[in-house]
Amino acid sequence: FAAVSGSSAATTATVGRITLAELDKLGYDRAIAMGSLAGAGTLGFLIPPSLIMIVYAILAEVSMGKMFMAGVLPGLLLAGVYAGYIIYRGIRNPEIAPRMQESYSWKERFSALTDLAPTFILIAVVLGSIYAGVATPTEAAALGVLGATIFAFLNRKMTGKILFACLLGAVKTNAMIMLIVIGAGFLSRVMGFLGIPAALTEAIISMQLSPYMLMLLLGCVYIVLGCLLDGFSIVLMTLPIALPMVTAAGFDPIWFGIYLILMVEVSQITPPVGFNLFVIQGLTDEPIIKIARHALPFFFLMLFTTAVLTLFPQIALFLPNLMSG
Repeated sequence: FAAVSGSSAATTATVGRITLAELDKLGYDRAIAMGSLAGAGTLGFLIPPSLIMIVYAILAEVSMGKMFMAGVLPGLLLAGVYAGYIIYRGIRNPEIAPRMQESYSWKERFSALTDLAPTFILIAVVLGSIYAGVATPTEAAALGVLGATIFAFLNRKMTGKILFACLLGAVKTNAMIMLIVIGAGFLSRVMGFLGIPAALTEAIISMQLSPYMLMLLLGCVYIVLGCLLDGFSIVLMTLPIALPMVTAAGFDPIWFGIYLILMVEVSQITPPVGFNLFVIQGLTDEPIIKIARHALPFFFLMLFTTAVLTLFPQIALFLPNLMSG
């Protein structure tokens, strides 16, 4: 779902409405259900196409197509880390994830998969056209909208009310992105005029930190900011300062975009401003601190994935480098 949503909160809300009640009915441990939903919902930012990737690509003046491709392998890695942790917990304590009482034949399973065919086709069209170089990200987005509209009409689910709601949502999203871009441009010019990025870059360089110590320092700063600000605000406020320092240290701006998005994902499950925590609270009526405690293992799993990505940057850069030829 993250591949067709682009939003962490939307992914958490939609998947949560579908899965939480079903998991309760099947006897799954509520703590692992809420924690996994909070963590997995953050994939909405990392799995392309992603709203925050679009914002980063515009502000950092990097290829949007390469940003999308850079998020694929890290997103799959993070999903695999989540899955491995849940499987490990289930093996250690089978009570938290009981065996399914109902069984389905392979014919029934393949039949159910046909309902997902439109989703897979849309993902293939949008990302495939970008990766193949036959469409720009803007053109691929238009193809995705056209494909989604066609499928909605074919399934006889498109009504005038739904179409209006979709158009209104698109206008609101684009207005939000443009306001962020305008604000970022203004802030960047003011900071450049005051010499703040250059001064901070020189200060960091004078500290003679190794590149990895620099990323560790930035990671700590982002974790603190994640307790106070939402993800878009973090990108807006820090990018004009952080990007020059990171590039001066020899890191690829495409790679740093994925690193930054992972840090923003961490902020989505960090109280008191973690949006995913509030979304789950609205679905479950559980105290926010309790939800945050259940999400804590996934917080550390994201930090682990970020460390792996820092040590092995080609995980993020492999597909973008293929695009470059």
